[in-house]
Amino acid sequence: MLTNIATVLAGLIGAGIVFIGARAFWAPQAAAGFGIPGTPTEDRNFRAWLSVKAVRDIASGVFVFVLLVGATPHLLGWFMLAATAIPVGDALIVLRSNGPRAAAYGIHGATAAVMLVTSALLLLA
Repeated sequence: MLTNIATVLAGLIGAGIVFIGARAFWAPQAAAGFGIPGTPTEDRNFRAWLSVKAVRDIASGVFVFVLLVGATPHLLGWFMLAATAIPVGDALIVLRSNGPRAAAYGIHGATAAVMLVTSALLLLA
């Protein structure tokens, strides 16, 4: 039962990160929601960097799906645990940039917490 819940959570996390990455291509202004003040979404150079981030986000989500299909819950759990460093790092970046604490904790911190719980459930499966 817990393995099924954790697997669904992992799939939702994978789908969410693919969506966030893809959204950067059709709605780059959404990057302002990341939490860094003064995000220059109209700047061509910024959009180039945003595209780099988008490709990496999409690939990260696809990695989750590859592991869902071809690996054990335990291996997926270790991957999710390692990937938890991404939203933790994102939260620290927002805080260091004097961004809103609500974004740092509410978006990135909450994502890290869900990923940590998902990891624990998969590792205990």
